[in-house]
Amino acid sequence: MATHDRPGHTPWWADSAFYQVYPRSFADSNSDGVGDLDGVTAHLDYLQWLGVDALWLNPVMVSPMADHGYDVADPRGIDPLFGDLAALDRVVAAAHERGIKLTMDLVPNHTSSAHPWFVEALTARPGSPARDRYFFRDGRGPDGQLPPNNWVSVFGGPAWTRVAEPDGPGQWYLHLFDVSQPDLNWDNPEVLADFERTLRFWLDRGVDGFRIDVSHGMAKPAGLPDMPVTDVKLLAHRDDDPRFNRPGVHPIHRAIRGVIDDYPDAVSVGEVWVHDNAAFAEYLRPDELHLAFNFRLLQADFEATEIRDAIDNSLAAVASVGASATWALENHDVERAVTRYGGGTVGLDRARAMALVLLALPGAVFVYNGQELGLPNVELPDSALQDPVWERSGHTERGRDGCRVPLPWSGDRPAFGFSDNPNTWLPMPPDWASLTVGKQRSERNSTLSLFRQALAIRRSRNALTGSRVDWLEALPGMLIFRRGGLVCALNASSRPVDLPEGQLVLASAPATGGVLPPNTAAWLV
Repeated sequence: MATHDRPGHTPWWADSAFYQVYPRSFADSNSDGVGDLDGVTAHLDYLQWLGVDALWLNPVMVSPMADHGYDVADPRGIDPLFGDLAALDRVVAAAHERGIKLTMDLVPNHTSSAHPWFVEALTARPGSPARDRYFFRDGRGPDGQLPPNNWVSVFGGPAWTRVAEPDGPGQWYLHLFDVSQPDLNWDNPEVLADFERTLRFWLDRGVDGFRIDVSHGMAKPAGLPDMPVTDVKLLAHRDDDPRFNRPGVHPIHRAIRGVIDDYPDAVSVGEVWVHDNAAFAEYLRPDELHLAFNFRLLQADFEATEIRDAIDNSLAAVASVGASATWALENHDVERAVTRYGGGTVGLDRARAMALVLLALPGAVFVYNGQELGLPNVELPDSALQDPVWERSGHTERGRDGCRVPLPWSGDRPAFGFSDNPNTWLPMPPDWASLTVGKQRSERNSTLSLFRQALAIRRSRNALTGSRVDWLEALPGMLIFRRGGLVCALNASSRPVDLPEGQLVLASAPATGGVLPPNTAAWLV
């Protein structure tokens, strides 16, 4: 019996604060301008000081880096850009010494086109076992010149690419993301067997679990029928996309969970873009994922009713299966909260307020690389953009690079202590001198100090307890909820309002005279 299945046992991850380390942009130890694993190890004291319980490392496996590590060529090796297996072992050991758990990112939906399996498939014949690990299909129309169906890539453009054959018309292969990321065929037992080897490889090295990329993917519909809608933006708000959330994905998750349960206290966290609550909850049944991101709070505008609806929705979705909620306001795929909430001073005020809402909620919370510094999105020059979305969209979508700019540690000019090399993999804005860790660490009212104080209160469990959120009466434009012995009040209106009764313990902006300013949140006991 796994530890988390013991009656009365609360698993470590159920109410943990995770810090999402984007390794390329956290800290560079070897002066090549790219963050790496030894950079993470060197700054674990900072993460311990900040007060997080666990880390999520974005992919560090061997990869050509067409999609910054989500195109994996060897799932059981560390890419030299980040170090080697010994460097990974150093991170794990040093994190554990500080009482911090470490989870890694795994990518089960696809491999890199440089993976040995796909290289073999390209030289194999149609219908061969090597091609059966992926989705190779004959084309439609004369000489198979048209793709097998009308599926589009999440990154833009068609989801099929044709290969050259030594004799006869070339087949097409499926890639729901970049052309360099061919989708795996999970109906082939070799795929699960290899993924099990990968799970055990990292768990045996002391890793505490995994964030599983595109957890609603993997299973494809029989016959690969055409999509009813091919507008990617429209599909983002629908659950009838035939490419994702198929019934067959759940036996896959049960098989994965069967492996993870061999390692007491290991956790699986799913990236699940599914809107319907009942369908979302299926991923969190007792024999599937432990946690799954519900992105409604991240997608909500800074508006009281929207925020409350997102919280209620997320709690209802997990309650139906007795699971813990999982919260985030930022990650490596979305615009940073400061910018998303309006930018400038207003955006920062709102992001600080939402940080207190986030950290008051029951369940697991994730803080993204630099979110604790109040970093905004960066408007990068065209020449600096690296995200495959930029190219695949025909330079109409700028992609996700703006939220991935390296973290500023110290000093008054780029690279701000991130690296000894001023030529960082993405350029850092000169005006970030006021946002560095060094600068904010000594300022009592900085965003970094706010996160640290909130995390300390959360971690003490003196007031923030239980899995219930009780909504209290509030004026229009306000949210007030109680969790355990703590009340969280958010003023999302344009006017100052009276604070609720209680002793003020923390506020995202000065709340004097019993008044809560606009775009501000407060904690009271």
